[in-house]
Amino acid sequence: MSRTADPPVRAALDKLRTLSADAEARRLAFVRERALHDEVSLLKDAREEGREAGRTEALRLTAVNLIRGTGLDDAAIAAITGLSVDDLAALRRAL
Repeated sequence: MSRTADPPVRAALDKLRTLSADAEARRLAFVRERALHDEVSLLKDAREEGREAGRTEALRLTAVNLIRGTGLDDAAIAAITGLSVDDLAALRRAL
């Protein structure tokens, strides 16, 4: 690469060498890279939280339908949905 005669490539290599020699520029590049990585991690966590919230809401709606439409007790509905008996009792009180 350093032997290339293409002027734009030579200019880019010169700029890279200049920036690489500058400790502050390297530090800023590291901080920016870390910030981008943190942003990706936060977005991933938010997506996972959203999926979990949606899953929990779907289970609650299923439980409400089972409470209203069947004669099943809370233990049976808890076994079907994975919700706790306490959660089901709270749903029954809210209905």
